[in-house]
Amino acid sequence: MAKTTRATQTLSKLGIVFSVHSYDYNPDAESIGMQAAEALQESPSRVLKTLMAELDGKPVCVVLPSDHEVSMKKLAAALGGKSATMMKPTDAERLTGYHVGGISPFGQKKQVPTAIEQTALSEPHVFINAGQRGLQLRLDPKDACRALNAVAASVIA
Repeated sequence: MAKTTRATQTLSKLGIVFSVHSYDYNPDAESIGMQAAEALQESPSRVLKTLMAELDGKPVCVVLPSDHEVSMKKLAAALGGKSATMMKPTDAERLTGYHVGGISPFGQKKQVPTAIEQTALSEPHVFINAGQRGLQLRLDPKDACRALNAVAASVIA
């Protein structure tokens, strides 16, 4: 498995300190984020999932703990919109350049407005997808927020 992705290249260019961790990806897992947390032997609150949504018809990204669901109402409010809906997987893949199960908020083909669950910022470190199925980045959540120019807000249901 390649350890260099657009996500790792983006963080390196920004001078963000991170480490790369691989695990056995299970495409049949009920929850990819929860499966990653279990495989990495980490708390689900530290293994963040990346979801793509549409806010008033425009693409946005949301990063939140893998053991929670996103509140579309809170996501819309956090990013200053009226209504949000989940993006279709095929649209998410086309927009980001990553495959579902390997979507990273870093190094997407087009940077979009991003919200990160504020409770994640209290963790000493988090894991975020590195842009490939079975590959995670371990980094300081505040660095992730800065790298993404993300809005920290309560976005969980």
